[in-house]
Order: sequence, then structure tokens, then C-alpha cells
Amino acid sequence: MTLAQPEPGGLLPQRTTPRRGGLATTACMETLQVGYLHAIAAASGCSLAQPFPDNGIDWHVSHAAPGHTVDDEVTIKVQLKCTYQTAPRPPGATFAFTLDNEHLRTLARTPVAVHKILVVMLVPRDRKDWLRAGHDRLELRHCCYWINLAGHKVSGRRRTTVRIPTTRIFDDRALCEIMTRVGAGGRP
Repeated sequence: MTLAQPEPGGLLPQRTTPRRGGLATTACMETLQVGYLHAIAAASGCSLAQPFPDNGIDWHVSHAAPGHTVDDEVTIKVQLKCTYQTAPRPPGATFAFTLDNEHLRTLARTPVAVHKILVVMLVPRDRKDWLRAGHDRLELRHCCYWINLAGHKVSGRRRTTVRIPTTRIFDDRALCEIMTRVGAGGRP
């Protein structure tokens, strides 16, 4: 028996398809986006707290840095969403994402004491395409984008479509920049 050798770049070649568990795809999507958030928080030097019960907000992300002027540690609230309805790498400057109006009202409230952002993860439809591991990295596919919806108006009867900028990739650098703005008394 020979072991699979890494491809150039350190990734292992695709192997036979494993027998995946029977957990609902939406539950798996939720778990995947939480893993993404944890990785971003770790690389940013942020701490995470999960409110219980969540009351419409999934996570509180806190960032302590000596340069913050409003407090030594600032916090934002994060609502996570994950979809395969929009293909990864959407073309154009924005992509459409639809929220229940009640959820939008929570995210759009202004003024607030603690700012909120919506983080939307786009994933391939098939779970076998979500991850790829190698000796030097783990690729998590595809991407999260973020938006501050403060002040956004509800326009639909039960649901409202918002436009998410494709330039707002949610990564460790973006999170640090968000926290720097909030730490200076600004908006995300």
C-alpha cells in the first residue's frame, strides 16, 4: 500500500469519498461558520462569548488593545449566516442576501451601545467541497463577507433583501480594522 503524496503546494490529493454523517446540511453549515469565526478571532487576538439564550445575536467578539480610546477592550455583536444559494466568488460589487424582517430590525437598530455586524458565509453546495487539508494548511472553502446594517430599512412584507459588498471579506485583518474603528469611537 502506498500513501498519498502531497501535490505541489502541500495539499493532499483527493481520496475516496468518506461516508459522512447524517446531520442536516444546515446544521453542518452552522458548525462550519462557527469554526471560521473561531479561526478569525484566534488570528486577531480576540475573545469570543456566546450569549445564552442568543436573542438574535450569535456571538460577542471582544478586542483589547492599548490604542483603544473609548475603553481598554471593545466588543461587537456578530450574527452569522451561511448559504449555498449564492455561488462562491460572486461576480460584481455586491451579492443579494435575504433576511427575515425581525432579524433585520435587530441588526439595523440605531443608535446602539454595542455595534452589530452580519457575517455571511458562502459555501459550495456539496459538503465534500468545504475543506481540503495538506501538511502546511487547511483550506476552508469559501469565504465570509461582513456588513454593518445599522439604519437599514425594512422593505419586504416578511423578508428584506440586503446587498453585501464583495470587497468586505471577513478575515483577521478586517476584524482588527473593525475593532480599531470601534475602539476609536467609530462604527465598524
